[in-house]
Amino acid sequence: MGDAVGVEYVSRVPRPPLDGLIDDLYYLEGPPPYARLLLPPMPGALLIVNLGEPFLIRAGAEIETAEYADGCVITTPTRAFEFGYPPRTRSVGAHVKPWGLAPFLPMPAVELCDRPVTVEQVWGRAAVAELRDRLAATDGPHEMLTLFENELLRRLCETAGLGLVRHTSSVIAATSGAVAIGDLTAAAGVSSTHLAQRFKEHIGVTPKRLARTQRFAATMLALDFTESIDWGGVAAGAGYFDQAHFGHEFRAFTGLTPTRYAEVRRRFLSEHPGHALDGWSLPAD
Repeated sequence: MGDAVGVEYVSRVPRPPLDGLIDDLYYLEGPPPYARLLLPPMPGALLIVNLGEPFLIRAGAEIETAEYADGCVITTPTRAFEFGYPPRTRSVGAHVKPWGLAPFLPMPAVELCDRPVTVEQVWGRAAVAELRDRLAATDGPHEMLTLFENELLRRLCETAGLGLVRHTSSVIAATSGAVAIGDLTAAAGVSSTHLAQRFKEHIGVTPKRLARTQRFAATMLALDFTESIDWGGVAAGAGYFDQAHFGHEFRAFTGLTPTRYAEVRRRFLSEHPGHALDGWSLPAD
């Protein structure tokens, strides 16, 4: 639940039908391990309702850093984001499956691709202000997560074509991105154009892009950074054409070389072992 530096982290899987859209709901409070964290692209989305001081997000090296006071909505990204945290952060949020934001968005997900927005921009200022007030007045993380869960259930909308996208995305995940997209469209009985349009509408990216992200994430999460890493073997095992192709993908996803990434990952592991925010994010300082 917490760790040695006073971070409180509580998470749980939501009840049906939200569990088909969301991996987990969480409560986070405490000092961040670093003032700035790099978040490589992941095959998933984020919804954060902020209850503390504003945080900052920079969605790509050529984009200005923006402040998010009420929280943020991030659809499945294609590039690394940089999060800047206040000295003490406090929020409730959801780690969302790639297709899971679609029933809560008033716009196609592709409009938000690599363009994080505030929760106000999605749900409206008055509604979000009321939700934040109710969360802040709630006694304890578990009660806050229940309130948040009920709000999500209340906002859940029927979404045409979501079943197709959910099923196809699940196959991509089950194969760690190794499935041929042509096989997916044939199995679904739709054209590649139709499937790509549905994916952009509900996830924000094409099936091919999601598969690339799945493969990269599966490859990285399987590594033990406490051991020395044979990057050529990793590339071959993950099905990349060669080590040069893997290195190119690596820089496209993280902005770092594999060797540099391993150094930064090891720094996090040594300086903040077991921290709630470790696992995918990297120190950006």
